[in-house]
Amino acid sequence: MSFDPILAEIRFGCGLSPSIAPTASVGEILAGLDRPDEMADRFPIESFPEFRLRMVKREELQKEFRKNRGTDAGETLRKEIRLLKKQARLDHWTWMASHVLRRTHSQTPFKERLEGFWADHFTTAGKAGVIRRGVSPFVESAIRPNMSGSFSDLLIASVTHPLMVHYLDQDRSAGPNSRQAKKKPGKFGLNENLAREILELHTLGVDGPYTQGDVRELAELLTGLTFKANKGRHFQKSLAEPGEEVVLGASYGGDNPHIRDINAVLHDLAVHPATARHMATKLATHFVSDRPDPDLVAAIERAWRDSDGTLSVVYEAMLRHPMAWTDRNPNFKQPFEFVSSAARALNVHPRSVQSLTEKKMRQRFFDPLRLMGHIWQRPSGPDGLDEDDSAWITPQGMAARLQWAVIVPTLLVPQLPDPREFVQTALGSRANDTVRFAAGAAESRADGIGLVLISPAFQRT
Repeated sequence: MSFDPILAEIRFGCGLSPSIAPTASVGEILAGLDRPDEMADRFPIESFPEFRLRMVKREELQKEFRKNRGTDAGETLRKEIRLLKKQARLDHWTWMASHVLRRTHSQTPFKERLEGFWADHFTTAGKAGVIRRGVSPFVESAIRPNMSGSFSDLLIASVTHPLMVHYLDQDRSAGPNSRQAKKKPGKFGLNENLAREILELHTLGVDGPYTQGDVRELAELLTGLTFKANKGRHFQKSLAEPGEEVVLGASYGGDNPHIRDINAVLHDLAVHPATARHMATKLATHFVSDRPDPDLVAAIERAWRDSDGTLSVVYEAMLRHPMAWTDRNPNFKQPFEFVSSAARALNVHPRSVQSLTEKKMRQRFFDPLRLMGHIWQRPSGPDGLDEDDSAWITPQGMAARLQWAVIVPTLLVPQLPDPREFVQTALGSRANDTVRFAAGAAESRADGIGLVLISPAFQRT
């Protein structure tokens, strides 16, 4: 088993395209991570610092509204707040279109797949108001620039980010012996949400070598980490628990709490052997098989440990391992991977997506994804999407895929390709006689395209 350009596009990229040649080597895939980010320039998504200005404006308007409640000026301010929230909602759909189009037209599709993987690994969401629309800006600022450097940098950028702090209620956490807790007894309490998810999900894994004591000590070390709309990430010493904290046997912090103490523990967790094992398993599971080969996992783990979590080295170990190219137990595409790879195979023109109204974006992407089991940027919990194929191969999920495959391509592409040619475009050498016959025997182009897209050969990687 060795490098296969067709499989590379399907398994580690975003699918085959009629206008973009398959990558020629593992080296070319890896080199793409360091190329200028053409997709970010072509299909922009707002950075979080830009997005945060909306939150500042919302706070300013809300403050003035409280002063003018019940007056004509107050009613005007209420309308301004509604318009601000509406614009954030509309931009949310624009950013969804950008995510789709980046995968459709990228010359470096492994980068787009990595963005999806890490955004899911560091699942987060805003709970209400303007910040509810902050996921794409979070991904753009915390995830995308850090995907090929050190995992330590990616971990710190993601878990100390304002959106994560908000999502896991870290902004409500205070040390039991902090100045604020002593000043106002009973008002402030310790919140362990972020600490638990860092250990259980982001680094060591659910079976990692930590105890409830480690969770509490880490939670105390994290106190002081908060955010303010006008500053972004913020360390507030008055909320921080004084004194040393012991996490996995190592001491951090002291009587002068500082953000560097949090960065130090996160760095140590990033290079911990249990993190290497957990992340190696997760990478192999996501990209290759929900039942990954032990030798593949071991190779990725070894690269992680030897390089202290240098992600470009880790990816190379995965891509150069023979079991990365096996056809045994290939993964079933998650809903967004299915939809975006179909758009890539159809070579959907940017205007066909960028011009869609909010209603049509819902009808053509958001609602079908929901029926397939993936509610876009509205996670049910911080553990992200299920990596087990059985989560997606359900009667409702398959019916939704079939419906999308037959109906939506016609709405995105003015002239559908001949299904007999599309088989080769979408599947290349993976097209078998069964799907070729089905495409040729279809009563209409829409039916033929739908049959190719719903075929097992297209659904699996």
